[in-house]
Amino acid sequence: MVRVLATGTFDLLHPGHLLYFSEAKALGDELYVIVARDSMINHKPKPIIPEGQRLAMVQSLRIVDKALLGDEQDMFKPLREIKPDIVALGKNQFFQETELEAQLRAHGINAKVVRVQSFKQCELCSSAAIIRRILERNGLSI
Repeated sequence: MVRVLATGTFDLLHPGHLLYFSEAKALGDELYVIVARDSMINHKPKPIIPEGQRLAMVQSLRIVDKALLGDEQDMFKPLREIKPDIVALGKNQFFQETELEAQLRAHGINAKVVRVQSFKQCELCSSAAIIRRILERNGLSI
């Protein structure tokens, strides 16, 4: 049984997230998803949707076998519990594969890191694009 792990913020679910989950699931048998904690998101604006609600949305997807919130101090803690065989990165996630693989090994996690190459191109295939559309429709801008 090959266990695949996907991670992300998943603020406003969109077709790009669904493609990421589908491509990740295709790499193995079980898809685990870690939803980032609000407190751990430092590389982009904080999410609009609260973490519990983002988790509930991801958990409700049929393709996801198990979803959980990340840890608030140690991003590797849930990975040690899940013991993934593969960590699937999205096409536009900021991690570097070799660097992440080395960090995983340093934390006792023997998982292969694979970057999903598919990327959904559509007008509203990013949370930022959805937010811009909402603002535009209300006469506002970012």
